[in-house]
Amino acid sequence: MADNTYDAIVVGSGISGGWAAKELSEKGLKVIMLERGHDIKHVKGYAESNKPVWEYPHRGGRTQKMIEEYPFLKRDYPLNERNLNYWAVDKDNPYTETKRFDWFRGYHVGGRSLMWGRQSYRWNKFDFEANGKEGIAIDWPIRYEDIEPWYTYVEKFAGIQGSYENLPQLPDSHFLPAMELNIVEKDVAARIKKHYNDKRTLIIGRTAHVTGPLAHSPERTLCQYRDMCWNGCPFGAYFSTQSSTLPAAMATGNLTVRPFSIVTEIIYDKDTQKAKGVRVIDAESMQTYEYYAKIVFLCASSFNSSWVLMNSATDLWPDGLGSSSGELGHNVMDHHFRCGASGDVEGYEDKYYYGHRPTGFYIPRFRNVFDDKRDYVRGFGYQGSASREGWGRNIAELGIGAELKDALSEPGQWRIGATAFGEMLPYHENKISLNKDKKDKWGLPVLDMDVEIKENEKKMRIDMQNDMKEMLENAGIKNVYTYDNEYYPGMGIHEMGTARMGRDPKTSVLNGNNQVWDCKNVFVTDGACMTSASCVNPSLTYMAMTARAADFAVNELKKGNL
Repeated sequence: MADNTYDAIVVGSGISGGWAAKELSEKGLKVIMLERGHDIKHVKGYAESNKPVWEYPHRGGRTQKMIEEYPFLKRDYPLNERNLNYWAVDKDNPYTETKRFDWFRGYHVGGRSLMWGRQSYRWNKFDFEANGKEGIAIDWPIRYEDIEPWYTYVEKFAGIQGSYENLPQLPDSHFLPAMELNIVEKDVAARIKKHYNDKRTLIIGRTAHVTGPLAHSPERTLCQYRDMCWNGCPFGAYFSTQSSTLPAAMATGNLTVRPFSIVTEIIYDKDTQKAKGVRVIDAESMQTYEYYAKIVFLCASSFNSSWVLMNSATDLWPDGLGSSSGELGHNVMDHHFRCGASGDVEGYEDKYYYGHRPTGFYIPRFRNVFDDKRDYVRGFGYQGSASREGWGRNIAELGIGAELKDALSEPGQWRIGATAFGEMLPYHENKISLNKDKKDKWGLPVLDMDVEIKENEKKMRIDMQNDMKEMLENAGIKNVYTYDNEYYPGMGIHEMGTARMGRDPKTSVLNGNNQVWDCKNVFVTDGACMTSASCVNPSLTYMAMTARAADFAVNELKKGNL
């Protein structure tokens, strides 16, 4: 093959891009994976992976200079000195806001698969049916039965720890041994289970961590309970592109990885009505290159994948490739959160826990399922934990020297709390669009954000606080208080929508196989494809969607349909 010609192009190297590269290369295709950011090698690239917080100049915090240089990232917890190089540089990658949107990005090989929270949950059958039954947006073109075997497929490779619960609203995965709840969480779980007659359940948070042997990946060792995942895991214990899909893809000899490659557009052939390849700006040299392939997988994260579509074939479609339905860029979703309840736990002063477990507990959705009906649609789940208070509990002015040391030598009081993650509906008016009046470092138009939560989400947030308070009080927790720490779209870092799947090219961007209706050899399998949001973390679904679409694409290639 020529140096710039491949069977498949994968744009992006995060969770979806890694899976696309693995599946396509393992099926015999010559693949190039284009990543706009720098390379990070597994283990070797995790310079801070063993560095404790006290060895950082500012104890892992943020400086005034960082706050000044990162106007978007500073809005929430991602801005810190421990893994700053994992986050996109705001000044180089600006965006504009018609309405506030907190967009936190990772531009490097592996993308946000190095920084994600690793929470991994299947959707349930209701999630795929809700839009159609409730007359909201459009119906999903697939059902749970279509994606279930692909959940199984990716779970067995990725390694998901969790407990088998047989809950209709939260289907079980194929699990590695579950991490344990601590003593307080176990007791609170039992009290909630009894009080609510099994209708509410507190379980261990399901995560992509290795807790037992993976026959296909013996080099991935068990989780060490360090909870330093955000610095990269040298043990390969959590699923990332670097630890999992990329080594598998590279082992085939069929994958080429090109970092510093900003895909600016898909090259569309009017005669064949297919994509010929992509056009790229080298992020370092500013030179333009073209790569050609039979199929293109857009996996650049939902907004960036839609940006590429918007910037492609504009001579035929002014709003970009895939815009014929009028839905490209619309129906933005996230998970709204930052509200819940917390309280004090008494009677466990002689109990403690060991290690730093990299997950908390999870309370699956119980609102608007079965016989429960609220004045809003959809629902939420909770993520939380119980623990002893740390050194920060002591007020500096109340102790000094030996007195302070003595106070801090004793474990603090037990506390328990949880924040809810709620489903956001796919509103057409919630959208992103190209702002051609503002350019990034490479002279490319940026995105403008116009997204907000509406009455359905606001009503839900009342229950998100009060239900947790009620459960904690019924479990015997003292001094329970609710909180709402204010949420803006994007904070969940679960952006979805903008190139949704559907059954009709007049109302959707993609069909049920993740193909762009207007260009059948272009596939979009990251968060852009989502038709609704569920209330659970979406990454496991992206994995399954990508593996399914890759299988379909290769079969179609073999049949000569692409």
